[in-house]
Amino acid sequence: MTRLANKVALITGGASGIGEASVRLFVAEGASVTIADIQDERGQRLAAELGARATYVRTDVSREADVEAVVARTVQRFGRLDCIFNNAGYGGVGGRVEAISIAGFDETIGVLLRGVLLGMKHATPVMKRQGGGSIISTASVAGLRAGFGPHVYSAAKAAVIHLTLTVAMELGEHNIRVNCICPGGIATPIFGKGLGMSADEAEALVPLMKGVLENVQPIKRSGLPEDIAQAALWLASDESTFVNGHALVVDGGLSGGRSWSESQFRRAALRQALGLTDE
Repeated sequence: MTRLANKVALITGGASGIGEASVRLFVAEGASVTIADIQDERGQRLAAELGARATYVRTDVSREADVEAVVARTVQRFGRLDCIFNNAGYGGVGGRVEAISIAGFDETIGVLLRGVLLGMKHATPVMKRQGGGSIISTASVAGLRAGFGPHVYSAAKAAVIHLTLTVAMELGEHNIRVNCICPGGIATPIFGKGLGMSADEAEALVPLMKGVLENVQPIKRSGLPEDIAQAALWLASDESTFVNGHALVVDGGLSGGRSWSESQFRRAALRQALGLTDE
């Protein structure tokens, strides 16, 4: 498998969940990959497992110095940067709007939006010098529809979608494609972490989340990190060289509305409540 042969990628949030699945797939497809994360033990272990074409760099994506440094170290180690996948994220501050702390708001926006902008900012000069590249960011169906995430998370993801579009209009002229992925219900540790669990506890919750998520969309299975990794692979590869400014929804139909069977059940219940005979 060589869909990314001789390409170099930088994946933030690469030590677990969607990021880890993407790192594994990109390396398997021939890429050299920098794993950027704050989970040092997991990141270092993953890099050691994957060998010489993977390296780990501790990176807080909300800090510009960290993002600038990880881009520079990627180029120093591997000689170029063909793809940056701005994937780092978490659930962020939650609760009712009147209870949202401004400190929590700033921290959430720092990771989910500023982190994406910083990735775009510091990857762009490298890609311009090379004559092209692919910038991918993780957005969410929560950025497209209400009710799929906390207020600030949803607003940040909506901003990522629109930032993707505006930056694509600028960088497309330099043969740099800018796209994002909108996952639906993906079984990752983000759910457990959002409940205040430790990293290990959140990881142990993933199998349970698969069962919870398998019936929330028309395709009756949970979304998997590998589903998003496959989408990122396509956007990073030369198979998508005419795709720019696109928000690729990977959600099993979740954001499309009610499933057919649910709609029919509600329709039948309404007819019964109104005393109408069956058709």
